[in-house]
Amino acid sequence: MSSRTSQTLRAFYDAMYKALGPQHWWPAETPTEVIIGAILTQNTAWRNVERAIENLKRANALDWERLYGLPFEDLAELIRPAGTFNVKARRLKSFIQWFHDRFDLDLDRMFEMPVSSLREELLEVSGIGRETADAILLYAGQMPSFVVDAYTARILYRHNLIDRSADYDEIKELFESNLPDDVQLFNEYHALLVDVGKKHCRPKARCEGCPLERFEHDAERED
Repeated sequence: MSSRTSQTLRAFYDAMYKALGPQHWWPAETPTEVIIGAILTQNTAWRNVERAIENLKRANALDWERLYGLPFEDLAELIRPAGTFNVKARRLKSFIQWFHDRFDLDLDRMFEMPVSSLREELLEVSGIGRETADAILLYAGQMPSFVVDAYTARILYRHNLIDRSADYDEIKELFESNLPDDVQLFNEYHALLVDVGKKHCRPKARCEGCPLERFEHDAERED
């Protein structure tokens, strides 16, 4: 742990939280909905995921037993609004089959596992990448596993906290080794970074009004 890095990361959080307030993320009613949303949100806008989840709700299919027995074609049609629906239906089916075989569709049993062990197993499921696995752990399981995305990487790179070559796990480790293991902190921090990334730290930076503008940065740095 670097005390300077820890102080900087905490100062970033405080500045964003003061300016933007709580983000109330993840927008879901149940852990099941979080997991399905985390898989469906890959490479699409969240509004499309919401439409797909509404379809599942109307079909009474937001239930693991129901999803397990749902034919592939029916599932694909229900999640069509999320885009690449056949690919995502395969990913959902892969997760559900693993979840059935490993935990008998019991979320409590799944989230009783140590976070590092469960993360390793999730990453072995077809279609579950690092960001999706961490979103499931943090937002559905309330487990301290920091979620990294493109916004996070761009913000840290422009603020000279990482090199351009830093990969997902290096960035994740930067947060987890310099912040307390606090689920609510990880949750809010990631959501705040997403908000700043969408509004300000775009490929072409819009620094005016950014909560992080006062910190040393190079807005011309490209991904």
